[in-house]
Amino acid sequence: MNRRWMKLGVAATILMLAAPAHAAADPALAKRVLLRSVAFKTVEGEGQVPKLADYYASVLKDAGFADADITITPIGETATLAATLKGSDPKLKPLLMIGHMDVVAADRRDWTRDPFVAVEENGYIFGRGAEDNKYDVAMMVTTLAQLKRDGFKPRRTVILLLSGDEETQMATTRALAQKYKNAELLLNGDGGGGLIGEDGKPALFQLQAGEKTYADFEIAITDAGGHSSAPTATNPIYRLAKVLDRIASYQFAPMANELTRASMRAGSRRIAGEAGAAMARYAANPQDAEAAAVLSSKPELVGQIRTTCVATMLSGGHALNALPQRATVSVNCRIFPGVSIESVKAELTKVIADDSATITTLGEPLASDASPLRKDVIAAVTKAVQARYPGLEVTPSMISGATDSLYFRASDVPSYGVSSLFQKASDGFAHGLNERVPVDGIPGALQQWDIMLKMLSK
Repeated sequence: MNRRWMKLGVAATILMLAAPAHAAADPALAKRVLLRSVAFKTVEGEGQVPKLADYYASVLKDAGFADADITITPIGETATLAATLKGSDPKLKPLLMIGHMDVVAADRRDWTRDPFVAVEENGYIFGRGAEDNKYDVAMMVTTLAQLKRDGFKPRRTVILLLSGDEETQMATTRALAQKYKNAELLLNGDGGGGLIGEDGKPALFQLQAGEKTYADFEIAITDAGGHSSAPTATNPIYRLAKVLDRIASYQFAPMANELTRASMRAGSRRIAGEAGAAMARYAANPQDAEAAAVLSSKPELVGQIRTTCVATMLSGGHALNALPQRATVSVNCRIFPGVSIESVKAELTKVIADDSATITTLGEPLASDASPLRKDVIAAVTKAVQARYPGLEVTPSMISGATDSLYFRASDVPSYGVSSLFQKASDGFAHGLNERVPVDGIPGALQQWDIMLKMLSK
């Protein structure tokens, strides 16, 4: 039994008695799946993602899934996996859950332990991808396997999707979103999640329902150049410096939506002082300029209320003794949900205020809006989380990065980050050295996925 239940007393007992008939999946199996997963070096270029997909398929087949219910699709050197638990009502759109099998690179010389040899030590499992995202993938695979063993028959078909290049090109994500764009909703194990305070007590659970759009622009200024002994007023570096000053001093208009206002309200109850008061006022009235100014002065909060654009890379000139012929700057923008990339580009063009400058969109960024705060999703997530930690608040959130949810939201599939991982902020090492996850959270994580899937697939 999870030790947390022994500590939580009568309230926990009531929740357990009200739980679904079948127990959650086996924590020992989930831990074995996680440990085995880390051993696959699923970084870009290694060709290991299809092998990991085969391993997950074997776990599901051992639980009774038929070959026809599992599809592994190669895409370049990586792959996707789709596993289907068929529902009884074919008229209902499917419930999707998603995670990613790939991980970012890790250099053995920098790590205390081999990043691709999972180690259980001092209550943690160490290894690249342990947190991002193999923990929740292992929980989802193990939960789905248990549902199959139990003979669980959902009304709504449940489909587990695993992408293979979320950390890089997201080609597998695009393919999955295109194929499953008619789904009812998506639960993403690579978003949201629980925070444990440094005192060991649960602090909050974040339900991630929106992501800011990522877009890069390059601003370039050119000139004929010449000899450095004959300076001119058209020096591209000087002109670009003026452009940078304008960008640095510019702020996009404050914005709000259902998600960010709910997040601000919740945050105001936890954060004391000026910032907390400003969050409460802004949630009540996004036109409150003073509240917006306070929030914009906080690097951790400014992105929650407006689009942000910042210079990130600079280049100019071609020789020490020549006037520059070209100067460029890369500007990274995190765009508020629902705002188009082209409108931000147009606004930047006005801010630049230099007709001789060119602004180019880099790559193929994709915009998506926030997902609605659906009552059924909030109810299921709240019940699942509070089964682990009675009374714990579920807080809607928006992130500045991007996950697989991006492409599903863009296809009008409501998507929600509901990671079952609870950890301290000081234990968060995703993409960093000595990545790790706490072992004692596995039973609760399995219970969380079990409750969410049963409630939302009925």
